[in-house]
Amino acid sequence: MRKFIRGLLGIGKKDVAVPGGAIPVTPSAPSVAVAPVDSFHIGLRDALASGWYLQQSDELYRGFAISSEDVVLDVGCGDGGNSLFCANRGAHVIVADIDAHKVESTRLRLAGTQARLVQAVVSDANPLLLEDGIASKVISMEVLEHVDDPAQFLSELVRVGKKGAQYLLSVPDPVQEHLQKKVAPASHFEKPNHIRIIQRDEFEKMVTDAGLVIEGHEYYGFYWSVWWLFFWVCKVDLSNPRHPLLDSWAKTWEILMDSPNGEHVRNALNDFMPKSQVIIARKP
Repeated sequence: MRKFIRGLLGIGKKDVAVPGGAIPVTPSAPSVAVAPVDSFHIGLRDALASGWYLQQSDELYRGFAISSEDVVLDVGCGDGGNSLFCANRGAHVIVADIDAHKVESTRLRLAGTQARLVQAVVSDANPLLLEDGIASKVISMEVLEHVDDPAQFLSELVRVGKKGAQYLLSVPDPVQEHLQKKVAPASHFEKPNHIRIIQRDEFEKMVTDAGLVIEGHEYYGFYWSVWWLFFWVCKVDLSNPRHPLLDSWAKTWEILMDSPNGEHVRNALNDFMPKSQVIIARKP
């Protein structure tokens, strides 16, 4: 997610010369352009409020702290935002993804950090080319909905975790997924994209059947549930998703978060239709 608002300064009207003898009229107020709101900046702010990227406590997500002693495996690392947080804590970080370009890009992104070691693995996790019990922290965000065999995938994650290893796992929440399916292009729910919708109890069963003990199951991201619905109809590029509808939604959410009772409402909406569900689990 982008980390900074790309704002524009508003410019007021300039004075206009008045013909001789005419009575000057003072404008009631200058016209000022409203600074656009970056959807991704608001999304990051929302994530922070939901318990992500807690700098002071070194928690990638609340209850999932990272230290320099950890060996962190990020499977499905994507652009490496979660890996970067862990690398900045001095951890040994292993990034893995099926996309070789993303793996190399993330490896380079982490190269200048405080990570004591960075490893890169190109893999579909069938199998992961890593030794048994190597990781003390295992991350896999928004991956299970893509894989052919979730049980096999999770068994590999469990195999490479050491005894007592902690797991941070997330998948899209089913309520918003069924809604997205009504408006998203058909390809969004075809390989290599989402090939299954995972129910909440089904997600828990997948994790416990793999031999892990669930420590918490939480939900977040109503903001993104609605944003994606709007994104599909705006037909803009994801690399620069500027559209009045998306800008308006981001501004509305910003106003909500700045409101006195905004956090209470935000939490209620997250419970109602979260974008994602996250489980923290541990290997016994």
